[in-house]
Amino acid sequence: MDLPISSRDFRCLQLACVALGLVAGSIIIGVSVSKAAAAVGGIFIGAAAVGLLILAYPFLKARFNLDHILPTIGSLRIHPQPGPDHGEGRSSANGNKEGARSSLSTVSRTLEKLKPGGRGAGEG
Repeated sequence: MDLPISSRDFRCLQLACVALGLVAGSIIIGVSVSKAAAAVGGIFIGAAAVGLLILAYPFLKARFNLDHILPTIGSLRIHPQPGPDHGEGRSSANGNKEGARSSLSTVSRTLEKLKPGGRGAGEG
């Protein structure tokens, strides 16, 4: 049983579903006592937001001409900046490794001192 539906009716149905999702999610979050129930309300609101994006996509695409913007966004690259020199005459990668080792050994020594019967237990 195929019923013809106009584009306007379809958009109204989409908008009604988005509104229903927002209202249901808000009610669930409002009356929830547990965090799990609030999470379910958040899922409803998130689904409504996705529905709203789907509904608004054709308008946004025509308004902002996304065909020219999206390829530009896809070609963006992040170029990391070199970190500050530590002034010790070695590379920053080597300095980071040695710094991690020294802090790890410091933590190990501190834990040994805190152990009962450890080598530094009697020291003050």
